[in-house]
Amino acid sequence: MSCLSVSSMTLCCASGRGLPEVRRALKQARSGLRVNDFPNCTLKTWIGRVDGVEDVKLKGVLSDFDCRNNRLALLALEQDDFIASVNRLKQRYPTHRIACVIGTSTAGIGSTEAAYRGLEVAKPGDRERFEIRYLLPRVHTPHTSSAFTARVLGLDGPIITVSTACSSSAKVFASAARLIASGLADAAIVGGVDSVCLSVLYGFHSLELVSDEPCRPFDRARKGLSLGEAAGFAILEKAPEQSVGRILGWGESSDAHHMAAPHPEGAGASSAMVKALAQAGLDASEVGYINCHGTATPMNDQVEALALRQVFPSPPPAASTKAWTGHTLGAAGITEAVFSLLALSDEYLPAGLNLSDPEEDFILRTPRAERVDVVLSNSFGFGGSNCSLLLGRSD
Repeated sequence: MSCLSVSSMTLCCASGRGLPEVRRALKQARSGLRVNDFPNCTLKTWIGRVDGVEDVKLKGVLSDFDCRNNRLALLALEQDDFIASVNRLKQRYPTHRIACVIGTSTAGIGSTEAAYRGLEVAKPGDRERFEIRYLLPRVHTPHTSSAFTARVLGLDGPIITVSTACSSSAKVFASAARLIASGLADAAIVGGVDSVCLSVLYGFHSLELVSDEPCRPFDRARKGLSLGEAAGFAILEKAPEQSVGRILGWGESSDAHHMAAPHPEGAGASSAMVKALAQAGLDASEVGYINCHGTATPMNDQVEALALRQVFPSPPPAASTKAWTGHTLGAAGITEAVFSLLALSDEYLPAGLNLSDPEEDFILRTPRAERVDVVLSNSFGFGGSNCSLLLGRSD
């Protein structure tokens, strides 16, 4: 399968709204994590909350989609001239030939939480108004993010939602590529969006995976993850007029091992990486940098490091960028794909933050100003859903 190019991209996360802010945060090693200040949540933890989401207004034909997740999506779509790039794309392809493939994990669940809380205080006379306001079918469904994105961008081609936990918005690249290869689309908007909500915060806390300090991916003293939110989007084309990078290959696998724990020997993770290399026709030695999944939970980082050792006899520099953003769940794949493409274009390899005693010697403690031609980006999700992306320079 021939590789596709990324002609435009945008990202909105805790470390920055738009690529210029994200670039500055990476160069300054400035984390976007903050002490938990999410409403109605008393957990002692740090989160990657995006400023300004509450101020976004969904008006007119978008009002039926109003929820935190879709507000965050719109905030990202309005950065980096992305909507203008999509409008130019629509001049080259009919709108029914442009696919929209979006990954998410929780979608509009924050509004569902509000609806259940509202049931406790709603008066009988308010019930009809309450149902109109809170029980909107366009919000209380995993498909809301894809439908909303297509509505904003004016697309009526294939609209697909990928919801495979933390690998969701990495797998959108593979799904979109298959649509294009099969002739069902000429181009695709891919992306992911997940927002902070109480179900996520308390859910991960119940699994004893949340740290009470900023996360420390791959540090031997790591205590758990910091949860975050993000929205990111990219345009995939066969032969764009300009390109910020290429999708060289991908690998997908399933651990089929446990609902919440990775295979202890890294079988699924290593399989995804091997498949990506095989599809791209590359040797492991040609990968110059790895953006790890690196959640900062004790087991996940250990298993990923083990899997990397299995695939790479001499691993290249590697790091996790989740200490900038928090773990953005269904948006982690697109967030880290954007970071990887920036590493290629800017010739700057981010190191890990909050890293004192690395799990492995190939984990970067200090960033490098270095040109590499290929970056591997890993995304591994609950239930053993794994996806590895191989990204290359635009030239």
